[in-house]
Amino acid sequence: MAKARPPTSPSIESLSKAAARAELEQLASEIAGHDRRYHLEDAPIVSDAAYDALVARNRAIEAHFPELARPDSPSRRVGATPAGPFGKVRHRVPMLSLGNAFADDEIREFLDRVRRFLGLDRDGIVETTAEPKIDGLSISLRYERGRLIEGATRGDGAEGENVTANVATISGLPKRVAAADFPSPFEVRGEIYFARSDFLKLNAAQKADGGKIFANPRNAAAGSLRQLDTTITASRPLRFFAYTWGETASLPATTQLGMVEAFSRWGFPTNPLMKLCKSADELIAYHQLIGEQRAALDYDIDGVVYKVNRLDLQQRLGFVSRSPRWAIAHKFPAEQATTVLREIEIQVGRTGALTPVARLEPVNVGGVVVTNATLHNEEEIARKDIRVGDTVTVQRAGDVIPQVLGFILEKRPRDAVPYVFPATCPACGSHAVRDVNERTGKSDVVRRCAGGLVCPAQAVERLKHFVSRNAFDIEGLGEKQIEAFHQDGLIRTPADIFRLAKRQGQARIEIEEREGFGKKKVQNLFAAIEARRTITLPRFLFGLGIRHIGETTARDLAKAYGTLDALSKAALAAVDSGPDGEAYADIDAIEGIGETVVDALVGFFGEAHNLAVLDDLGSQIVVETFEAPATAGSPVAGKTVVFTGTLERLSRAEAKAQAERLGAKVSGSVSKKTDIVVAGPGAGSKLAEAQKHGVKVLSEEEWLALIGSA
Repeated sequence: MAKARPPTSPSIESLSKAAARAELEQLASEIAGHDRRYHLEDAPIVSDAAYDALVARNRAIEAHFPELARPDSPSRRVGATPAGPFGKVRHRVPMLSLGNAFADDEIREFLDRVRRFLGLDRDGIVETTAEPKIDGLSISLRYERGRLIEGATRGDGAEGENVTANVATISGLPKRVAAADFPSPFEVRGEIYFARSDFLKLNAAQKADGGKIFANPRNAAAGSLRQLDTTITASRPLRFFAYTWGETASLPATTQLGMVEAFSRWGFPTNPLMKLCKSADELIAYHQLIGEQRAALDYDIDGVVYKVNRLDLQQRLGFVSRSPRWAIAHKFPAEQATTVLREIEIQVGRTGALTPVARLEPVNVGGVVVTNATLHNEEEIARKDIRVGDTVTVQRAGDVIPQVLGFILEKRPRDAVPYVFPATCPACGSHAVRDVNERTGKSDVVRRCAGGLVCPAQAVERLKHFVSRNAFDIEGLGEKQIEAFHQDGLIRTPADIFRLAKRQGQARIEIEEREGFGKKKVQNLFAAIEARRTITLPRFLFGLGIRHIGETTARDLAKAYGTLDALSKAALAAVDSGPDGEAYADIDAIEGIGETVVDALVGFFGEAHNLAVLDDLGSQIVVETFEAPATAGSPVAGKTVVFTGTLERLSRAEAKAQAERLGAKVSGSVSKKTDIVVAGPGAGSKLAEAQKHGVKVLSEEEWLALIGSA
């Protein structure tokens, strides 16, 4: 049997900074697309293993280049914003995702990180629960006075879909809990899933009736739960496992295992395979055992979840980005298949990036039909020597659109020729160039269209981003409408959206006469546009589509500057001062903001046409002053704090997390804008800098006394 060439993705260590930045941008975009298909459309085009491998690649690059971590990084978000006919539910306690591990050594490192954070000895025992990771649909069930009153999907982690009527039809799920120790309120969280045996019966019945055939049990569970007709949901044998909780008036136990035992006592189904382990070796042995039993289980799993058992330690460990420090998912290996590469298509993104996508002969990889795979950029294609007509090995890992690992030399057609990457944009014909990094002198791995707003691919995509759900969120102005209005010249720039009502007579066809519109819909559209003439600063910044400025970073900048005017002045000052100036350093010192973001801001505000866009928008809308939520009773809320030297009672990570929970901004450098420096033994240059600027200096004991009143 011919062997495929081994994976040729560059090692993390061999990546240049420019290559790493470009790959992180690629990964963020592709993962976001798969989040949408998985969480909202229930129609993933890649396996979980493929998705997980991409996320792992993203995480590894960020670990090696922490300064390049993007504001829209997959590590900073969960799922996708809910959409569709169901009402929305805002989670009182966010539904976060787990970090993933694939190798045994990563599990040992996970426990080592926990010990370091808690200040424990390297050989200290950390009891950890282990349980199979169900491949289903995450759900939160809210009970008040023992009655089920609300069921919500994960959604984007902050907001999910209201599926209360549908979850109430699940036979194995308690509608009332009469136990005396059942708190009120209490949110039970877990996974809704299809048993494999029930899934096979459902598909057989669907086929006989000419209905939809589901690709896998997870899709069947999601599709069944999102039925508008609850009788259809009731007819499907959905099942539920409880394993965690959200908001609660009290906790009936002090350990993870104790909580799950309480779930079972209250009548919630729990997984009997859950086990308490006391070492990495025990966890790894359990993972191997579950892997061996995987095929015999009557439900799909994609790994094992480990959680620190003691709840007080979970509380101390807290969270990093959108994942808990006290839990991790140990995933099973990715699956692979071979197929024929029929075509290489070049797609143009809203930033002008030319992305090559492999169009494949459809192939089933672990239960999911794969037809597309990313090829990253022209250097990847050349290095892997991928050619049209090749028989390639595809792995549902490493990239959210599955990864092409390599080709099978023995099956290469004789007439296959090396692929020549286009030097012009396929959308507008403009030059497609690779920028040269002035600092390193190296070319960017991504080729970009130089057409800017004259490029229809970029202009339309930027407008779509501007009106997207997490930006201006204009109801009734979706992708199709943007494309049509742009084609007819009604909307060319963001400000044109707010002039649409006055300009509609210039169109070839009156808006209300267009397909899908009508007088009432047009009135609703104009009303939705008017409602967005006042916008929050984070939404406005995100909507501008500045590279490297996603939702999280937009909020960080808004929190730091408060107004668009203040941010604009700071950015323009940084343009004038350059990367070695004080204005540049002031932005760089903001927690969560690095050189990549500052460079993006400077690049945006340094272009006259971008300032013209801002002025034009300013004539149409009002950007609100941003006021961060106050942290009640906190003496350090809003203050900038720097930790230096050796802390003796807290680990550095624990101290930082504690300060941020109290509303402080933790910075890595001292400036005249720093409010407090907490200095332990061995404090050096930062202490000297604090004294130079007259910044208040506290010992660790004084810091703990200060925040002890919070």
